[in-house]
Amino acid sequence: MALVRILVDGFSLLHNWPKLAPGRARHSAAARDELIRRLTLYQDASGTPVSVFFDGAGQTASRSRAAASPTLGIEVLYSRRGQTADQMIERAVHRFEPYGEVLAVTDDHAERDTVISLGGSTATCCNFIQTVENTLAELGEDIQHLNRQERHKFQRRK
Repeated sequence: MALVRILVDGFSLLHNWPKLAPGRARHSAAARDELIRRLTLYQDASGTPVSVFFDGAGQTASRSRAAASPTLGIEVLYSRRGQTADQMIERAVHRFEPYGEVLAVTDDHAERDTVISLGGSTATCCNFIQTVENTLAELGEDIQHLNRQERHKFQRRK
């Protein structure tokens, strides 16, 4: 069954991706914005919709929400007071279950067990980071190859 959506525990992934925003705190707005940018590139390359869940609403939410406009297709959600990102992920897994397989990305063992019990699948943050980096590297190589082909065609016409 094909993946219908990837659900990412944003702070869990940020904590495990220190190279994301060098020189910045892992939970800073700059790191969140870079995470959203990379996941948008990954979504474009993979064709699988991505939702990123962060604990807490408030002043830090507005900057990242602006960075992820609806035209990008990546969904960025913040939990309300009294709610956690894990609860939002669990609800999303349950709601998407009739449509196909959902992948939750988190390093929280209890959360992974809950997602699996709800019919979803899970990935550790390190495995998902490697998948994202490999996919983006392959995309870059494909673009370079296509650019070389086009350059060669153009040069032959002269």
